[in-house]
Amino acid sequence: MHGTAVGRGTLSGNCWWHGAVLYQIYPRSFADANNDGIGDLPGITARLDHVASLGVDGIWLSPFYTSPMKDFGYDIADYRGVDPIFGTLDDFDRLVARAHELGLKLIIDQVYSHTSDQHEWFRESRTDRTNAKADWYVWADAKPDGSPPNNWQSVFHGPCWTWDARRGQYYLHNFLSSQPDLNVHNPDVQQALLDTARFWLDRGVDGFRLDAINFSMHDPALTDNPPVAPGVGKRTRPFEFQHHFHNQSHPDIPLFLQRLRGLIDGYGGDRFTVAEVGGEQADREMKLFTHGPDRLNSAYGFNFLYADRLTPELVHDTIALWPGEDGEGWPSWAFSNHDAPRVVSRWAAGRDQRAFARLALMVLMALRGNIFLYQGEELGLPQAHVPFEQLRDPEAIANWPATQGRDGARTPMPWHGDMPNGGFCDIAPWLPVPPEHLDLAVDLQEVDPGSILNLSRRLIALRKVRPALRAGEIRPIDLPAPLLAFEREADGERLLCAFNLGNEAVAWQPSDAATWRMIEAVGGPEGELLPPLSGFIAERLG
Repeated sequence: MHGTAVGRGTLSGNCWWHGAVLYQIYPRSFADANNDGIGDLPGITARLDHVASLGVDGIWLSPFYTSPMKDFGYDIADYRGVDPIFGTLDDFDRLVARAHELGLKLIIDQVYSHTSDQHEWFRESRTDRTNAKADWYVWADAKPDGSPPNNWQSVFHGPCWTWDARRGQYYLHNFLSSQPDLNVHNPDVQQALLDTARFWLDRGVDGFRLDAINFSMHDPALTDNPPVAPGVGKRTRPFEFQHHFHNQSHPDIPLFLQRLRGLIDGYGGDRFTVAEVGGEQADREMKLFTHGPDRLNSAYGFNFLYADRLTPELVHDTIALWPGEDGEGWPSWAFSNHDAPRVVSRWAAGRDQRAFARLALMVLMALRGNIFLYQGEELGLPQAHVPFEQLRDPEAIANWPATQGRDGARTPMPWHGDMPNGGFCDIAPWLPVPPEHLDLAVDLQEVDPGSILNLSRRLIALRKVRPALRAGEIRPIDLPAPLLAFEREADGERLLCAFNLGNEAVAWQPSDAATWRMIEAVGGPEGELLPPLSGFIAERLG
């Protein structure tokens, strides 16, 4: 039994980014050229051949900007500067040039919701209530009893408000207290952010990922957030005790995005914009921020990133969110990134991790939308265990041991299995390289035709040459769990994607099996038998 086709005729297939695979690079942990234990831009440039060999369409480069690094680059002190630990603007220009030589697009992060408290804008804003940038951040008076203006809670820990004696007011911060929120309602702030985008577009970048963009505007009335009902959801930090209706998600955000899109379109129609959107309103906001031709191209959801298990229901529910209605945007998906535990550890649940890595890669590459592949995912890296005394992530340190934080997904790339620290550097790196990653190093997998690395290359190549996989509609097939199946179709090409997500073999094949020819498989399916953690992609004959 088949479900309704999703995504019929929603976009032209002429855009390079439509259905693209983008490879996320976390600069601190990718490649260290100067052997100081921290990755850098020259190191990335030197390793771009590896990225190009995967067959991906481009790179998403996480922040490299001038920063005190309290949130490791997402606390920006200069939007137009490269932090010295990563190199220089000249190093960035060389990275852009080399990426383009290799046929890779380069997408960089823009963080418009907040800055570092070391940014010159905030330094001026906090001096008094009448300076030129007094209204560039979100300031509010204390309640009569001296307490914060309302009940808003920050993502990491504690209230969203910190007292500043110079202004005699509280300032808003949805993340760390050292990350004050910009007042993006202010037209001057919007213009400054647009000027920042122009600076990087002039240097040749191919687009932007907009970090936490739904946090960029708040309710100016400072209305209290309502509480979450007792017993609903997990509660490891105060943030999870309330609905976040008023400290984020203001309805004017799309108007700013339209201004940004207008600027970007002036550089030609091939630039790409993708919003990072998390939280309980994410499904609505992803579609809102990408609706119509004058907003963003795509939105990056957390549907898979924070899911505890990979299930047919999860995939089908996610597919159904993007039915291909008129004016609908285009989704982007990831199973792992720098903020979420690596997918192999999160979903394998005691099963064969390498088998699961292969299965997850095939499912990811078969989805409708753009695909983000996180560095090391092409190797099947599991989540690293980082002892408490070696943690660097402020979220993990603040909430230990209820959460293990983000460091386990940020450890350095293992390039050489027989070298100290996997060939990342000779000295102690900023995070330890776990011994189990060395067996999955790039050089060892390069020479193994059956490696996860070489499977990644085959699946990416298949997605690139098959219109149905890259940009076709998707049609779910109703099967009992743990079976997951759907069809992809475009330009007269029809593909069947079928997977056994369970722990036991299952006998299944399509009723018209003779009309299908398998073109790629993982886990050894044969005939009617689908072993555990197996899957295949087949094409319709005739």
